[in-house]
Amino acid sequence: MITIGIVTRNVHGWATTQLTRAIIELGYEPFPFNYNSLYTEIYQGGYKVFSNGINLGEKLSALIVRPLGRLSFEQAFFRMDTLHLVENLGIPVINSPKAIEIAINKHRTLALLAKNGIKVPYTVVTENVNEIVKKLDYSRGIVVKPLFGSKGLGSFLLKDRDYAWRVLADLRYLRHVLYLQRFLRHGGRDIRAFVIGDKVAAVMYRELPGSWKTNIARGAKPKPLKVTDEITEIAVKSAKIVGCDVAGVDIIESEGEKYVIEINSQPGWKGIQKVTKVDIAKKIIEYVVKEKIKR
Repeated sequence: MITIGIVTRNVHGWATTQLTRAIIELGYEPFPFNYNSLYTEIYQGGYKVFSNGINLGEKLSALIVRPLGRLSFEQAFFRMDTLHLVENLGIPVINSPKAIEIAINKHRTLALLAKNGIKVPYTVVTENVNEIVKKLDYSRGIVVKPLFGSKGLGSFLLKDRDYAWRVLADLRYLRHVLYLQRFLRHGGRDIRAFVIGDKVAAVMYRELPGSWKTNIARGAKPKPLKVTDEITEIAVKSAKIVGCDVAGVDIIESEGEKYVIEINSQPGWKGIQKVTKVDIAKKIIEYVVKEKIKR
């Protein structure tokens, strides 16, 4: 029997219950469990990874990773290290720990995308208020984002140089890395493409007129959008660059061009599911079984 694990912060969360349903409907066994149930037993010659006393190396055919959440550094390292250890046991982990580590870091992700031919906004990342920061055109708007984070939390738009100077000085004092991105006018909407393998399973506009933030979590509304060859090419290539099998790729249309803003390696799909007939949870499980599990 194929057993597909789901590691999550909440086994009763919407995405986890959708995946569990899909696993059962396709005739497999689900094994959802919480991150805080994990522990590693290390002994002479090897190790075992457990969840609530269950040996994951013996139990699982594959493991789907849901968001890690807001963590201490120790928790983050422990959870990521544990995912690496599970993968090293020969269990397919979706997404791989390496892909998660890249995608969760906006700095590294954007640099890799740009290096591989994906259009991205002009961005400066630095620890200091230096010459390059002073030369930025604040009149058009500069978006300041946390290096790690999602759902628009901690992001703000600066349009005044003097005010920006005070904000950046405060962030530097608090030992934050400055992630500064040229604001692209987008009319209060962006595109979220949901990538599974070599395909875009679904795509939507996220609209919030009058706002520069277009996250569903910040109040944007999902609107249907047809999957096009252009969006598929951009989104699938972007996901592959960071190594994701499943990804939410955020794209902004500005002045006739499409720019990739971020890649989410543990995307939710509650919003996009409202505007598509595709059963996204089922598509994820079908992909995992067909492409990742060795039989």
